[in-house]
Amino acid sequence: MRPDNWYLTDDLDELLSRGGDFLRSRPALHTVPLTVTDALRRRGLHLYGDEAPLFGLLEADDGTIRAALVHTPPFPVNVTPLTSQEADALTVRFAELGRTVSGVFGAQEATEAFAVAWQRRTGAAVAVDQRQRLYRLSELTEPAPRPQGRARIAGPADRDLLIRWFEEFEEVTGGVAQEAGRWADARISYGGITLWESGDGTPLAMAGVTPQTAGQVRVAPVYTPAELRGRGFAGAATVEVSRAARESGVSEILLFTDLANPTSNGLYRRIGYRPVADFTVWRFGG
Repeated sequence: MRPDNWYLTDDLDELLSRGGDFLRSRPALHTVPLTVTDALRRRGLHLYGDEAPLFGLLEADDGTIRAALVHTPPFPVNVTPLTSQEADALTVRFAELGRTVSGVFGAQEATEAFAVAWQRRTGAAVAVDQRQRLYRLSELTEPAPRPQGRARIAGPADRDLLIRWFEEFEEVTGGVAQEAGRWADARISYGGITLWESGDGTPLAMAGVTPQTAGQVRVAPVYTPAELRGRGFAGAATVEVSRAARESGVSEILLFTDLANPTSNGLYRRIGYRPVADFTVWRFGG
């Protein structure tokens, strides 16, 4: 695989025109580039940072698209599944551009191949930052016992709460995906957050869902304030957003878990989610 088989561009429309069918061909494994490019298309190219995103397609000699990437600095490069040779060719292209790369995220084998090739080519330190598992909803199962309370869709009156909880969630998970106010406004605009609340209307937990694209949605974020955890509120909220997505006709309902958190992995299995593939976040040093 030659480095020039990788076509890189900052034109999102070009990526979707040339590679859209490829991304839609495997909506589960391609969930992140699908949802990220959809968000960039709807909300602007600088949604995740000041630096312009970079997109890439790996085109075989016969014109077949074999892989894709989305890079929204300062976040790691997201890659679809790659072979070792394809990953090595990509590191050559990045080196030619002189592009700064903070890490890589994607399916386990692809990211390991990229990290090894990046270290060999640049001498940078590389290390696993997080191991994740992608799950797909199979048969939805109500948690038992079901906690007291009820679900409702978050609205404009909940904006301040959503901002606070999103900031707390990002602090816990170590991510800063986007400005919290813009995130809350976007989620409220399409009913993308479900709250689990007590009988007197006190919010107890939230579960979100991304907009549908290519027949898939991803449940995220799921959050319960620390003092309310362990009571089943997050599981109940997740069941409600999952049920609503299924009833709307979505064919792929997905979510990621941190493999270091056995509680969340056990919960999602109990309510009907089944493993699809393991993903890894690698961080690169100087």
